[in-house]
Order: sequence, then C-alpha cells, then structure tokens
Amino acid sequence: MKIYDDKHIKNVVFVGAHNSGKTTLAETMLFEAGLINRRGTVENNNTVSDYHDIEHERGNSIFATPLHTEWRNYKINILDTPGLDDFIGEIVSSIRVSDTIVTVLNGQYGVEVGTEIIWNYIDKYHKPTIFVINQIDHINANFEESFQSIKNLVGNNAVKIQYPLIVDGAQCIIDVLKMKMYKFSPEGGKPEKLEIPDDQKELANELNNELIEKAAENDETLMELFFDKGTLNEDEMRVGIKAGMLNQELFPVFCVSAINDMGTGRLMGFIDNVAPAAADLKPEQSIDEKEVKAIKDGPTALFVFKTVYQQNLGQITFFKVLRGEVRLNDKLINSRNDETEVINQLFIMDGKERQPVTKLTVGDLGATLKLKYTETNDTLSSPKDTIEIKPIKFPQPRVKKAISAVNTKDEEKLSETLKKIHSQDPTVEISFSSEAKQLILSCQGELHLATIDWILKNIYGVEAQFENPKIAFRETIQRSSTSNYRHKKQSGGSGQFAEVHLKIEPWFEGMDEPQGFSLRGKEEVDLPWGGKLVFYNCIVGGVIDQRYLPSIMKGVLEVMESGPLVNSFIRDVRVMVFDGKMHNVDSNDISFKIAGAHAFKEAFLNANPKLLEPVLELIVKVPEEMVGNVMTDLQARRSMIQGIESNNNYQILKCLTPEAELFNFSTDLRSLTQGRATFKSAFASYQPVPTHVQKELVNK
Repeated sequence: MKIYDDKHIKNVVFVGAHNSGKTTLAETMLFEAGLINRRGTVENNNTVSDYHDIEHERGNSIFATPLHTEWRNYKINILDTPGLDDFIGEIVSSIRVSDTIVTVLNGQYGVEVGTEIIWNYIDKYHKPTIFVINQIDHINANFEESFQSIKNLVGNNAVKIQYPLIVDGAQCIIDVLKMKMYKFSPEGGKPEKLEIPDDQKELANELNNELIEKAAENDETLMELFFDKGTLNEDEMRVGIKAGMLNQELFPVFCVSAINDMGTGRLMGFIDNVAPAAADLKPEQSIDEKEVKAIKDGPTALFVFKTVYQQNLGQITFFKVLRGEVRLNDKLINSRNDETEVINQLFIMDGKERQPVTKLTVGDLGATLKLKYTETNDTLSSPKDTIEIKPIKFPQPRVKKAISAVNTKDEEKLSETLKKIHSQDPTVEISFSSEAKQLILSCQGELHLATIDWILKNIYGVEAQFENPKIAFRETIQRSSTSNYRHKKQSGGSGQFAEVHLKIEPWFEGMDEPQGFSLRGKEEVDLPWGGKLVFYNCIVGGVIDQRYLPSIMKGVLEVMESGPLVNSFIRDVRVMVFDGKMHNVDSNDISFKIAGAHAFKEAFLNANPKLLEPVLELIVKVPEEMVGNVMTDLQARRSMIQGIESNNNYQILKCLTPEAELFNFSTDLRSLTQGRATFKSAFASYQPVPTHVQKELVNK
C-alpha cells in the first residue's frame, strides 16, 4: 500500500459513552473511503472493528481496535475504543498515542457518564478534541441540548462548525466553516452541496463570525489580519482553528448520522485539513526528561502502546513511530531490558486483517509479530540513540478478587495465562499474597472481571473461581501480662527441659524502657509485616544461659507469625524474659524455643488481645446531587469522613474506610450514581477492629 509522509498522517481515537456510535462511525468512514464495499453493523457482528468473539457475544466493544482509512491523499489512523469504563485501559493507551480525540455523542443524550469519565483523561493529556454529535436524524435527537451539554463539560470554547436542519423532509447539515448546506438522500452518502437557505443565513453568519473570532484569538498574525479586514478566509480560519485545538481553547463540534452515512466525508475532510498531526503536538518526553521530537530524519524510536495475543498468530505488538522510520529487518533495542528485537514483519492492522508494508514513517501506527522481549509501555529504538519514553499511567484497580483454578492441575496454567492477560491489559494486576496464600487478581469492575473469566475459559481453556480476598488483619495487645511455661519431656536418655518466665507489654514508638527489671540486653526486630518486636534479656544470676535467649526469641516470633485470635501476624509487642530454669543435660535450643512460644502465647491471650484491620484512604468523586446517598452508603461501611471539597459540579469525599467493608463498593457506587462517581484508594494505617466485629471474626 501507499506509504504516507508525516504531514499526511492523522491519528485519531474515537471515544465516547457506550452506544454513542463509535464503531458504526468508523465502519462508515472505511466505507465512504472505499476501503470496504459493504458496511457491517454491530447488530450483525460483521464490523471491521468489533471482530472478537466476546464482542459479538456481548454486543459491544471491549478492545481498542486499530483501523485506517485514506481520504483525499491523507491517511487517517483510527483507534476505535470501548465505551465502558471497565475497559478504561484500552481508552487511556489509545488517547496517549493519538494526535486528535474524536469524542462521539449520542444525539439523544449528549454528554453522558462515560463521556465525563473519559474527558478527565483527555484533559489530563491535553489533547486536541473534536466533538461529533451522532444520530442527528433519530426521532429523539436534540442537537441543541447535546451542544449545551458539551459547553457544560468544556466551557464556552465549544464552537459549532455544523448544525443539522430538515429541509423539505430531507436531512441537511449547515456548515459554517464552508458556509454551505449539505443535503442528503435517505440513503446518505455523497450529499448535494447547496447555498444556505435565506431563513438560515442570519444564524449561519452569526456562527461563522463566532468561529472567525475564536480562530483569530489563537494566533497573533490572524488577530492582526482580523482587525485589518474584519474577517478571515477559510484557509486562515483553518490555521486558527488548529492553533485553538492545540491550546485546548477551541473544540469544534460536528454532526453526523453514522448509521445512515451522513456527514462522515466532511468530518474526514476536516481531520485531513485541520486536525493536528504528530509533529504539531508537544514532543514526547523520555523518562530522563529529554524531548523526543517527531522528526523523520532522526534515529528510529517506537513506543509500544498495546499488546494482543491471538491463538493463531501469537503476540501482536502495536506501536507508534515517534521518531525516524522503521523498516523490515530493522534491529532495535528495548530500552527496558537492553534486548535486541528484529522487526521481521511489519503491518498496518484493520481489525483482524493485516496489510504488510515495507516501512512506516514518523507519526504512523503499525504492528509487528512475535517480539520476544517486548511488552506494552516499552520503547524500541535505534542502537545509535536508545531512549525510554515515559510510560502510560494506567488507572489503579477498583476490584480485587482471589482467583484459583477449579481443577488444581490447572494452577500453573492459570498463573501463566494471567501473566499474558496482564501483558495485554496492564489495568489487570496479578499478585500473590504470601500471608493469605492467595493469588489476587485486581481489575476495573465487575464487567471487566466477567470478561477476564470469559477469556480464561474460552481462549485458554482454564476454569477459574473467584472469591473475596482474605483481609490481612494484625493482632496486638492492650495491656501487660506475665506468664511462665515449663517444657519437660523424658523418653529415655537425654530429655528436653526448659522453663521460661516472661512479661509482655504493648510497644509504641518513644516509650520508656521497662521498669523493675535488670536490663542485660535488647534486640529490636522490624517485622516484615509491619510493626516491631522489642526483646529484652532481663535474666539475673544465670538461671538461663545466655545462649538460649535467641531460641526463646525464635519461639516468640513463631507465634507472632500466626496469632492465636485469627491466625494473623502479631505486631508491636515488647517481651521481657526475666526468669526461668534449665537443666545441665536436658536443656537445649529446641526446648527453650518451645517454652518461649508457649509462654508468649499464654501471656498474649491474657493481655487483652486486639485485632487491627487495614484502613484505606478513600477518595470518592460524586456529582453534587448524589452526595447524600453515597455518604449514607459510606457510613454503613464504617467510613470516617475526613473532609469534603467542591470541584465544579462534583463533591470530593475524603474518608478512611476499613478494607473489609469495600467489597462490592465499585458495583454499589455505580448503581447509586448511575456510573457517574469515581473513586481511588490507598492504604492508610492499621486501626483497631470494633469489639463486636472482632468477636464475630474470632468465632469464625
């Protein structure tokens, strides 16, 4: 196929809420450009973009799919993304490598919950954005309300390029950049290009003037021209619109009917002629803060933004050419691990179809197969100038589940498969809790979890089961306690004998040294699970030989690894060994270890033991009108509200919540707020469990 230069490559990502029509718009663009001769539909499971079996089964996009179209000597790379935020990883990585965001709205609803969530990421990356109001010919479509919802989202920088109109029963679009009217037949396709009707000229001129002023504001030269002439021509307006898009101070608004092929050609023309290319954006940054400029003549640099495993192909690696050119058989260095990768195959991907190419230039998106050492977020670069691009920061998981294979013989296969799934989707995190002895899968939500389960079962043939992870409780004491234990065992020949007297107390940072003891030695142990053991040798008169003290401490630590309340780790205790007995023949290390363990356990149970639970700092972003319901739910989860801040039409709730109370929080929050609230959490501290909760846990 034709190789395009960097000035004629435009990378766009289609984002928007579920059912806004992104996949249909992409399909229509491919059809309009003649790359396919028949348009598929989501309902018939035959679109180029949604080709995975699970997408056919669920009836919605789950993966971001690369496509391309060619329009008037430009190549437009399209990334068609899911609309559900459970698959936010696919959306975020696509936003990162795109040059322009095309935010698609359902004309019946305007800006929806999904749009708001995605907008936060667009705003974070500061990417130029076009808004497209789809389904303008639907009986319930309301263009003006949809446009107003865009202004509510981005402010007065949203500017109409087009608005819809019905003339003589025909769907029309008034274009205030071209100052023409496009009239469509019921079948859509190429419109009739007409003059704007007399009754629309005043409104069209008003919108045209608004667009001219917005365009002029973003370029000093244009501003001077505007003051001199009082207007700008179409080419000058394009320059100003592009500058405004790059500054995120102008958001063009278009209207289409993707399903009936109305307005898609004009949208592609705007992307060609106005939307920024890679070289127009701020240069990418390396991890050592160096700029990586999008230049054709520089050393090759590829950034891997997506990895997919297909059963018949193996690993497919998707990349953006950030600098230079990549050719077949190029040898590039992976800067993360210094391994050399050979580009044996080079493709442009359209859904599942691969189109071989011999080279790709800066700004383009491509794919290759069977790289050995490369994963998502890696940089492949020329040996002449190895660089490492700043990685994509994926959202933290919101749902955690313990996962295990239904058939124990599949445990190893499950572990290997989960590694592959994480490689494809970094928002899936896998860890092993040595404390709970559970494999933990963390993901974005219940639908995300169901998708992972489907992939395990249908792609890899692994049946998995999920349960709530065990909570990592801690045990400690609230008062001092003294105990002693004599270990005596005789079975012919040398026996076992040890007697240990000890006192335990709660430990806290900065406390005074123990009173009433002769302190002969002190050892502080920073426990791997947090907290401390402070161990004192207070033996007087040699009643226990010095060499047995380490064995007593080993016995204490052994009990601390599995506390007597709920088998959790014990923390923050100090132990004073002050008396005991030994036998010249029968005493040994094992005897004193056993005696120390039993004495400590008995003292612990008499020291008013207390369970501690992990408490998380929880930050919840909630629409103002829904705060009451969310706060009621949080209080039922034993949350302590620490503060409330306002953020536009949202409230930010900051609270401390026990981890044990956050199971199903993601699902319940979505239900309470129609999906409009978001949250993040991080470990804060260990806090005492309420008495009634502790009683229930110990009884279990």
